[in-house]
Amino acid sequence: MADVTKFLSGIEAFQQQHFGENPELANTLVNGQTPQALLIGCCDSRVDPALLMDCDLGDLFILRNIANLVPPYLKNDDYHGVSSSLEYAVCYLEVSDIIVLGHSGCGGIAALMGSAKGEEAGEFIGKWVNIAAKARDKVLQEMPNETPENQARACEKEAILVSLRNLMTFPWVKERVAKGQLSLHGWYYNMGTGQLRHYNQLTGEFEILVKHYAPNQPQAQEDL
Repeated sequence: MADVTKFLSGIEAFQQQHFGENPELANTLVNGQTPQALLIGCCDSRVDPALLMDCDLGDLFILRNIANLVPPYLKNDDYHGVSSSLEYAVCYLEVSDIIVLGHSGCGGIAALMGSAKGEEAGEFIGKWVNIAAKARDKVLQEMPNETPENQARACEKEAILVSLRNLMTFPWVKERVAKGQLSLHGWYYNMGTGQLRHYNQLTGEFEILVKHYAPNQPQAQEDL
């Protein structure tokens, strides 16, 4: 059996900080949550949204899945984990922002790209990431001669756009966006540099939002 002492020690440290050093926040959160944003992120253990953004408890309503994907609006008898989380955040918590956070080195996108070669990814993963099949097909069509690494990076960004478009198929999301009550954001995090880009709808490009951390290289070239 694996040793989970590290996690238990972490709970103790959290208790000391949360209940001992900041009891006001703890008492406030007991009465309910009022997060500003719904963040749709990847399950990847290296990309923890709350840690990346240095958030307090209660700041973010977080939904994580393989490759940070949002399926289109569909009403049937299937189980709808993503859609129910989205509905709760938008219709009940009334968040003002939805952030789709993609990242470099995404295993889910790698599985999606591999499917074009006939590679199957597990029992459930392949079908799930196929939500972003249009992103994969676009990249392969427009970048046929690029390296697999560059194709994957491009697909990671294109998949964010698929999720943003799918968000707008939910009627209560579309309505709130139209009224200016809700804003959608597409962010892309580079794990190797820490740089964060956002999708600019006006230019159609992922532009630098937060530069990468390079204290000894002030003129370092930004990653793509």
